[in-house]
Amino acid sequence: MNYMSGQDAQKARKTETKDWLRILASYRAPNNWRSIFELSITMAGFLGCWALAWASISFSYFLTGLLGVMGGGFLVRLFILQHDCGHGSLFSSRTANDWIGRCLGVLTLTPYALWRRTHSMHHAGSGNLEKRGVGDIYTMTVAEYKADTRWGRFMYRLYRNPVTLFVVGPIFIFAIQQRLPVGFMKAGIKYWISTMGTTAMMLITYSILIYMIGFWQFFAVFAITSFTASAAGMWLFYVQHQFEETHWEQPEDWDMHDAALYGSSHYALPKPLQWISGNIGIHHVHHLYSRIPFYRLPEVIRDHPVLGEIKRMTLWESLKCVNLHLWDEGQRVLVRFKDVRLNR
Repeated sequence: MNYMSGQDAQKARKTETKDWLRILASYRAPNNWRSIFELSITMAGFLGCWALAWASISFSYFLTGLLGVMGGGFLVRLFILQHDCGHGSLFSSRTANDWIGRCLGVLTLTPYALWRRTHSMHHAGSGNLEKRGVGDIYTMTVAEYKADTRWGRFMYRLYRNPVTLFVVGPIFIFAIQQRLPVGFMKAGIKYWISTMGTTAMMLITYSILIYMIGFWQFFAVFAITSFTASAAGMWLFYVQHQFEETHWEQPEDWDMHDAALYGSSHYALPKPLQWISGNIGIHHVHHLYSRIPFYRLPEVIRDHPVLGEIKRMTLWESLKCVNLHLWDEGQRVLVRFKDVRLNR
């Protein structure tokens, strides 16, 4: 039996991803009426949960919490709509994408222009070991971890702790970090306008709501809804790239399209969760061709089943990803801290 050399295999795989780019180009055109429908039902669901959660405070805290969590789910979906605006894929008009994205940022607590910039950097450098740390969850290699100081290893372990990533992290990012153009302080006035404008509109909107329904009533619903959405969003972002057989390369071996297809997971969620998360679990297709509207991603999997099997991961399987911390360049897999300690 003949085997291809490593170089030939890599070349063949790059040719494959380029073929997929040509195929996926036919799915890029948005349907403006479909986009309006998706925006309308998601906004209606979010506002409905908010109103019902507020109304239920007087007689059932449990119902308030349940409706707040449901509202958080719709807020995740609104973020996916904003995300598509940032990629220019929700509407055919760039102006419509930008203004809808800015308005949604008031609800998602995310300044549109700043987020779009960091997210584009994430797409442009995903899987490149020299471009870690912007718009992603920072990952050290095993060699870097071993070479670091004791204090550096301690801080990295603290950073990768689930409580930090999925409890402290979301609160810090949405309540503090995104209230200033962190990382882009000197990059231009538009990032200041985006950040300060979003925060100003948030304060105006919240002040009106507090005046209408009361501070504690507002705070209870806002806290449950926003934390649910931010924590769920962080989890989704985590499992999209932090899985055992993900893809990282040194710059000289890195290829953007190769990293997109093989360094992003296909998170096969149950249908209700797939809908509420805006199909973002079909992440490998999204990374390979980000101009495809979120509601067309299932079409791609339906028409090309082979894509549905690449890096496929179920909800149950994804729970194991939380125990992966370091990229092993030799084995080309993510490993646990425990594995490295045993090998030292």
